[in-house]
Parts: sequence; structure tokens; C-alpha cells
Amino acid sequence: MNELEKYFKGLADINRLRILNLLLRGELCGCDIQYVLGTSQPNVSRHLQYLKNSGLVQDRREGYRIFYRVTDTRTSSRKSLFEFLHLAFKNEEPFRGDVKKLREAVNQGACTLSELTNISVLNTTRSTQSVRA
Repeated sequence: MNELEKYFKGLADINRLRILNLLLRGELCGCDIQYVLGTSQPNVSRHLQYLKNSGLVQDRREGYRIFYRVTDTRTSSRKSLFEFLHLAFKNEEPFRGDVKKLREAVNQGACTLSELTNISVLNTTRSTQSVRA
């Protein structure tokens, strides 16, 4: 299976699109994703595994928590895909509502360690400013 086919198979579900929309804003703990989506932990884990298998998402373990982020964008096809998705998600529901709910959760002390930042794919330098929807 070629790279592009793997990407689109990974994106072929609204839950995975919603997860990717959140991860385009920065690294997140799995429980933060679960909270925003309002679904069960096994369901979120299954969708994150699809995204990992498709090469779109990476994870790291810190203690008992697992943090997820979009994969490195050194390949131009992945960078272009993330740029397109960022624009596509910007004004569509449920994606806008998910970002709003995530911001509220982070402001109330969600378990994520990373500050929500602009996606580095869309900027030539990493931004440390909070995301604006």
C-alpha cells in the first residue's frame, strides 16, 4: 500500500478526523481527546491506533499517560495534507466545537502537559502562542 493510500484510509472516519483536528493544535493526552469527543477510552484508543498505523500520528508514554501528536512533516505530501485539513476543519462543525471544548478543558486544568500551539506544519518556525480558531 502506498503512503497516500494509507493516509486516506486513516482519515476515513469522522472520529479520526476529529482527533486529527485536535492534534493539529498540539500534543495531547489520550484522556483529553476522550473528554472532547465524549466517547469511551477503548473507542479513542482504537481510532488513535488507526491513525498511528496510517503514519499520521505518533505517541509517547510519560508515566501512565500516553501523549499523541501529528507525525513529523518532512514529507511534502504529509505537510500538504495537514495544511489542507487545517483549512478544511477551520469553519466546519463539529471541528470548531471540538477546539472550543478543548480550550475550555485546558483552561480548567486538563491533564495535557503541552500548551496548545499553532501547528508547526503551517509555520516555518514553531509558535508558542495559543491557538486561535
